[in-house]
Amino acid sequence: MREILKGFVDLHVHAGPSIAKRDVDSADLIKAAKAAGYRAVLVKDHYFPTVMHCQVAQKHFGDDTIDIFGSIVLNNSVGLFNLKAIDTAYNMGAKIAWFPTVSARNHVANHKGKFVGSGNSSVDENLVVYVDEQGVMDPAAIEVLKYMAEKDMVLGTGHGSAWEIDHLIKKALELGVKRILVSHPHFLIGAPFEQIGEWAKMGAFIELNAAVIKGISTVGSLEWEVHDEMFKHVPLEQIILDSDFGQAGNGCPVDGMYRYIQALMERNGLSEADINLIGKTNPSNLIDLK
Repeated sequence: MREILKGFVDLHVHAGPSIAKRDVDSADLIKAAKAAGYRAVLVKDHYFPTVMHCQVAQKHFGDDTIDIFGSIVLNNSVGLFNLKAIDTAYNMGAKIAWFPTVSARNHVANHKGKFVGSGNSSVDENLVVYVDEQGVMDPAAIEVLKYMAEKDMVLGTGHGSAWEIDHLIKKALELGVKRILVSHPHFLIGAPFEQIGEWAKMGAFIELNAAVIKGISTVGSLEWEVHDEMFKHVPLEQIILDSDFGQAGNGCPVDGMYRYIQALMERNGLSEADINLIGKTNPSNLIDLK
């Protein structure tokens, strides 16, 4: 049955090293993914670009059957909307740049206290809202979007509010950004499914991730019924399936992904072709993986 994992592309894994406690590092991840027949994995860290340790993992544990890619998240720890930071990450192979996650005011408000992923950090976040109440975006954020459009880089929308994400998607498209992945809009973001469907109609891919679902993940909080609404409002052609695994105590991301795929097929009737579309074809197209 695990044959279905062959060719899988997971664009959201939290592998170490990191200030946060992680169950796997990038070397563990690429070895497990390669053994399962994955085509690619992408590592995300909230505090530090992952391009360096992904390059090392690729060199020593990868081959021409699998790639491990790095990324950057534009939080305070990298200088927020820091063009030099994103340019450096891009030139070292970063495939995705996410807008603020742990530095977003919406993220902190929804976690109602210390975020477990912050590890031993002793400096508080300077909370970010990059679109004001009048809908005006931070000029530095606009410059980042212009850079991403020029480089044809993938935009991950991050953990801002639905208000911020809506303006971000529209501004990104206006500026010529062609590749957009909306971070788990059904979790933390607070977007109505009707709005999520509108983002998909604009051409954005919508993330469907395993780690937020009860019974699939030790940290999951969403009931399974969210899938009914997601599939009602968003066509499979605009969905990207990933794990979002790696948290301490949450087990191997490959195993978690397999559990999620099994549940989607059993509980929502997704076919092997459906899984191939949302877990292989769509993510490959998003990052232009050959």
